[in-house]
This record gives sequence, structure tokens and C-alpha cells, in this order.
Amino acid sequence: MSLALLGAAAASLLGLGALEQALHRRRLDAIPLRIHVAGTRGKSSVTRLVAGALRRAGKVTAAKTTGTLPRMILPDARELDVFRPRGARITEQARIVARARELGVEALVLECMALRPELHWVSESKLVRATHAIITNVRADHLDVMGPTEADVARCLAGMVPLGGVLATAERRHLGIFERAAADRGTKLLAVSDEELAAVSDVELARFGHVEHRDNVAVALKLLEALDIPRDVALEGMWAAPPDPGALTEHEVSFFGRRIVFVNAFAANDPDSTARLFALAQERHADAERTVAFFNLREDRPERTRQLARHATFWHAAEHVVLLGSGADHFAREALDAGLDATRFAVVEHEALEAVFESIVSLCGRSALVIGMGNIGERGLELVRMFRNRETLAPPAPSEAPQSEARA
Repeated sequence: MSLALLGAAAASLLGLGALEQALHRRRLDAIPLRIHVAGTRGKSSVTRLVAGALRRAGKVTAAKTTGTLPRMILPDARELDVFRPRGARITEQARIVARARELGVEALVLECMALRPELHWVSESKLVRATHAIITNVRADHLDVMGPTEADVARCLAGMVPLGGVLATAERRHLGIFERAAADRGTKLLAVSDEELAAVSDVELARFGHVEHRDNVAVALKLLEALDIPRDVALEGMWAAPPDPGALTEHEVSFFGRRIVFVNAFAANDPDSTARLFALAQERHADAERTVAFFNLREDRPERTRQLARHATFWHAAEHVVLLGSGADHFAREALDAGLDATRFAVVEHEALEAVFESIVSLCGRSALVIGMGNIGERGLELVRMFRNRETLAPPAPSEAPQSEARA
């Protein structure tokens, strides 16, 4: 396909006229540092980490995440809800760029919204035109759109490698795909090494008010090093950055003599990432007498439900399995067909949240580890808030600015 036809196809996908495209291009050119963040897991967290580090380094920085709740993060760290009257569309990035330009920012960090392969290319080449980019990792998620294999997911993500820029990644298994894409586009590739990953210490991770992943911090530091941001300054900014609402958190509840630790692992969308968080939670709370696997499921994500129910075995160690949401029946059928014992399941598909909480408590005995998985959307986030509001111990004081009720 010729460049002219590619441009026409992109314009058709975006629905932007020639004048709108020209105006958007001028706005982009007025923002000297544009960072595009993609990957299967950790995009929202890394977007926030990088933006926090740039703020601490004295750069006027805005950011936008599309994770649990779509948010625009202003230069003073206040947050605006992103208004979506017609649902999520990649063209909303143009609106964020316009707002960032009004704010006079020096740096803009944008989480990639695209899923379809062609939209990764359109998002980068027409909407962001990044000077720097990050691809966090590659996992087997959204295979119905980006697959069918994990390598296809990597090729899909490679569509957002910028032209003549810098790309940082913590991905190992499919690094060759990104190397070829970077070489083709004249972009410098920065891959996180084993030594750089190990250099992110447990002490540094413990400074976060939530559970942050070592590879997220490492890949953010890798890119920030290329921007000449000192490591100590970058870390200070990361520790101060408000976490994504879907970040891994733990909430301990004392309920009529029962000790319950609820781990919010909802935002891990693929089986590999979910299994790692499940194992981490069990390691951190090995003293719990019981483990309860809690899945919040969505009917419109059948492939994710099928993967977790039929092909993932890590949750089989749980004594009880609670299923919530519109995909609960589908999960149960898949799991039973795979040979799981039906007596271990409690289906609370459409019950009120208070009844869901009571059902969980009834399974916990004297002490239990409850691990929330599947989807943060719909009632997942509400359940996290319910456990957080019932915490026995006050959580660490957040180092974030108050959030605004306004919208971007």
C-alpha cells in the first residue's frame, strides 16, 4: 500500500478532516517530549511512574491513563475523569493533546488505547508521534483481537514503535520482534537487563504505598535515564505519584473474630500475570488458614474467562472459589468440564455487594487470604472499596494531591 493510501486509511479510521489533522499536528509539535506507553500489563502504572518522575525533575508534565478509570493527570498531580459520551475511542487522545497544549506542558505521557493491530499504527503515527515510547511486556491477553498467539500480540504492539525515537522495554521472550521494528524505524531500543532489574531493591519497592512491580520500575528508570533524569530524583517522583485505582493493593479486615486479607489483583488481565500475583499473595500471607479465589467476570470477555477457567491451574490450590458477574456461569461450566469439584464453587452472579461480602466472609474460617481476580470493571472496584473501607489498620498516608471532580 502506498503512503498516500495509508494516510487516507488512517484519516478514515480517525474520522478527522484535513484541517483538524493539521491543527492536531501543530499541537503535538508544541509539546517537545511525548511518551507513548503500551504493553499487556503495567501500562497505567508505568505511565504514572514516568509522569511522577518528570514532575519531580521540574518538567511541566501531563499524563493520561486508560486503565481502571480513564484519567488525565495535570501538572500539579490533580486528576480529571475523561468524559466518554460515545465510549472509548483512540481519537480521544487528540482531545487530551489539545488540553495539554492549553496547559503549556513540556512533557506528555500517554497510555496507548489501541487493541487492533492497525489502530496501534494509527495511534502512534497520527495521534501521538512519540519522541519516546515504552512497551512494558507481552502476555497472552486479548488473543481474539491481537492473537491468536503471544508472538502475534508482540507484533501488534510493535505497530506503535515510534519513528526515529527511543523505545524502552522490559520484555524478554519477544525482544527480537521489537528489535526488528526499531531497526526498521530508526529508533533506539533500550532493553532492561537482568542487572538493571535486580538493581531495583526490595527497600526501594517498599517505599511505594501500594504493591509495585519491579519490572515496571525498572523499565521506567531505563527510559528516564535516557532523558538524563537522575535515578534518585526519578524514584522520589515515582514514590510520590498517585497509583492507578487498579494497582495491586492489600486490605486487612477483622470481622467478628475472623482475620481476612483481601488482595486486589483484578487488574491482571492474562493468566500468566494473574498466576504471578496469586503466588505473590500466597507467599506474603502464608500464615492464612484458607485461600479463597474470587473472580469478577464479564460476559463480553469470553476468551479471558475461558483462559482462566480451563487453562490456568494456579487457583486450584484455593479451598473455595467465588464467582461474581455476568460471566460466572460460563466460568463454572468451563471449570467443571475441566474436572473441577463443583462443591468448591459459590456463584454470586447478580447478588448485591453486601451479600457478596457476607458470602466471602462465610467461607473464611478464622483467617483467610481472599484474592480478587478477573476484571476490575463493573463491581470489582466497588468490592475493593468495600474491603478498604473496612480495614482494621489505617493504610499508609497517600502522597497524592486531592483529586478533582472535573472532567477532561
